[in-house]
Parts: sequence; structure tokens; C-alpha cells
Amino acid sequence: MDVGPHRDLVGELGQALRERNIRYGLYHSLLEWFNPLYLDDKKNGFKTQNFVFLKTMPELYDLVLRYKPDLIWSDGDWEAPDTYWNSTSFLAWLYNDSPVKDTVVVNDRWCNNCSCHHGGYYNCADKYKPGTLPQHKWEMCTSIDRRSWGYRSNMQLNELMDESSIISELVQTVSFGGNYLLNVGPTKEGVIVPVFQERLLSLGKWLGVNGEAIYASKPWRVQMENITNSVWYTSKGSTVYAIFITWPEEKVLKLSSPIPSSSTQVTMLGFSEMLKWEKAPDKGLLIPLPFLPPSVLPVQCCWTLKLEGVE
Repeated sequence: MDVGPHRDLVGELGQALRERNIRYGLYHSLLEWFNPLYLDDKKNGFKTQNFVFLKTMPELYDLVLRYKPDLIWSDGDWEAPDTYWNSTSFLAWLYNDSPVKDTVVVNDRWCNNCSCHHGGYYNCADKYKPGTLPQHKWEMCTSIDRRSWGYRSNMQLNELMDESSIISELVQTVSFGGNYLLNVGPTKEGVIVPVFQERLLSLGKWLGVNGEAIYASKPWRVQMENITNSVWYTSKGSTVYAIFITWPEEKVLKLSSPIPSSSTQVTMLGFSEMLKWEKAPDKGLLIPLPFLPPSVLPVQCCWTLKLEGVE
């Protein structure tokens, strides 16, 4: 706190989050690209550990003891093995003796060849998409600015994810049982610029209507329709949610995967009336959608059908 704003911004952020009952996660980079100690260790083939013992490890232990985070998002791991980073020793302390040993969660970036193999949950790679349902908890991390994780004053609008792309990516990630980490880069003054605010507020508005299909949901027995990648499924108990990315031109949505019964009920989140349905000639359901343009609905992309009484 000797430079900059002369405030403990990390601590203040943690306090503000916890007052709102939000979990507190911290990012930490093992390496520091141009630190002379790191460059010297690298020159020595990582046989010396001056950077680790004088900078990385003291910083990590202080981070845990001072801020007691619920999550540590480790990064900067890929150039050196765990024997250099001393990460196994730190993780053993973290899970056995630290003040957060019973609650903390970590990712999989602790040394080279660690990603997608060891970790409380897997990142695997930036913007990772598994394609099939993973057996281990995972996370898709991405950035609204497709070209950077930080703020760029020269970024162009066509280089940013739009609202529908963000929501579609969130839906696909949750359908495969993943967490969705969406990055925005603040300016050097700590400001979230208006275009990023607009994207985040749009996502929040969509979740305000469709969050029932996202929060505390679990993957269903089918993640998406085999005939298309525009319908994705989540579930909660016996309820199934079908989230369709595009509004069908014929205003009838076909769902081949759910098996209907005499007690099947279909509703659309954000729309008050019950929707009619009929059995499809081959399998599944045919659901006539509300006879009105999508623009008058509470959200303008990625609509959710709530299916009850299906298998």
C-alpha cells in the first residue's frame, strides 16, 4: 500500500463481497514475466528457486493468511515443474493446516502438465470447451474482449463478444456441468468501461428471467439436441429446462430428447401462460411458441422452456 491508492483494495473488495454473501476468489500468477529473479532461475533451467522462495511462496502464504479466500485461481504455471514452484508443499499446507482448509477451492494451474489432470476443478485451457460431459468439475474462462484479458484503449466493437454470444456460451457451459468465468479488463484507474457494463447488465437481465435454469442446475441425461446445437438442456430435480438459442421461423419448436407423459406441462420462463404441446410423429414433443415476435418478450435471445413430467 506504499504506492497507488494507498488502500488495501483486495481486502476492501473481499469485505464488500462477503457483506453481500458472495464467495471471494483471488487470482494469482506464479510467474512474473520480467522479474530478474525469475529470469535467472529460468536461465538456470529451474534448478535454482530464488524467485519462488523470495517472491511467489511468501506472496501465496500471505494471500491466504491475510484474505482467507474461498477460491484461488492460479496461473502462470506452464514453464516449470511442481518441483520448481514448490506447489505440492503449498497445496498440502492449504488443504491441511491453513485457515481455509475446509472451504477453499483451487483450479488446475500449479505446474506444467498439471492442467486438466490435477485440481479441485479444471480450467484445462483458456476458452476450453469439452464437447462432451466431463467427469470432473470444470470451468470455461473467457473474456468479453476476444483479443485481450486486460483493457485495451484501441479495442474495436467487432472484437468484443455481443450479448447473444455471451449468453449462448454460458448456456452451453452450464449444460456440460461447467462454471462460466467471464472476464472484463478494468482501466488503470479501476473503471469498468460502459461497453463492458452494458454486456454485464444484459447478462444479468437475462439471468433475472432465466436464472432458474442456470443456478443450482445439473446436467441432464442429454446436453443438447442431436439434430442441432441450438437447443441445450439443464435440469433441477425432475424438472428439465430446454434453452433454445434461435427462435424457429415456423414458431414450432421440436424437442426430440424428452419423453412426454400424460402429466407433461410446458411453460416458458418470463411468459405467464401455459404452452400447448403434442407428441411428435417420431419421438419427442412439438411445442407451438407464443404467437408474438420475440422482441416483445422479456429477453431477445436464448429462451427457456420449463418441462415438467418428462423423462
